[in-house]
Amino acid sequence: MSTSAAFATAKAEGRSALVGYLPAGFPDVAGSIEALRVMVDAGCDVLEVGLPYSDPLADGATLQRASQVALSAGASLEGSLRLIERIGAERPDLPLVPMGYANQVIGGGDGETVMRRLANAGAAGVIVADLTPDEGGAFEAVARDVGMAVVYLVAPTTPPERRAQVAARSGGFLYCVSLIGLTGARSALAPEVRDLVADVRSVSPVPVAVGFGISTPEHVAAITKADADGVVVASALVDALGDDGRDVEAARTLAVALREATAR
Repeated sequence: MSTSAAFATAKAEGRSALVGYLPAGFPDVAGSIEALRVMVDAGCDVLEVGLPYSDPLADGATLQRASQVALSAGASLEGSLRLIERIGAERPDLPLVPMGYANQVIGGGDGETVMRRLANAGAAGVIVADLTPDEGGAFEAVARDVGMAVVYLVAPTTPPERRAQVAARSGGFLYCVSLIGLTGARSALAPEVRDLVADVRSVSPVPVAVGFGISTPEHVAAITKADADGVVVASALVDALGDDGRDVEAARTLAVALREATAR
């Protein structure tokens, strides 16, 4: 299933799509696969799978720690690709969206090698956190050739005209960053989020998913009421797994509550 189809299904059911995140290989391969299965069974419509990286510039403390745990357990790009292949084979109808950085995914070329592997593994799209449309033309062409979407990000600091330009180039959905800063669980949402979502949706031809700082069912409900097409929850789900990454029942409980909060 494409990400667009997942968002359309959620809309038809009267809710926002729930996008869950977990770094590949956290706390190790077996633990990561178990946690990903739990998140899907609990109701995540799309899975964003982080590719562990030594210098994750956009990630806050929780995701940096999880990435480091995964790397210490032997995580690598090759291992992440194999993990995605395994989940893709188990859940062929689940949209998988790996998230990484240009050095990992594109390297010094156009990214064709990695993108073909991801496409063959069943990935529906990819987020390259430090890639902008200005630099992404060749990469987008590769993505089209292998049938994958390139998901771009906009932020509160992105000027309105620029938001429209980025949205026009984003595939699958547009990732709307809800705050200025890094990822990480927050106790409260910025009061400007509702206006931000409305402004971004007004210029986007693709569904808009809001992430960064979305931590509780109450946050999800607020984002849903702001008419976002999707809600991305990352650090809160990783935190729920605990320091050792193995409290899958706590992650399941949170994911179920998050899914329930997506109803309009």
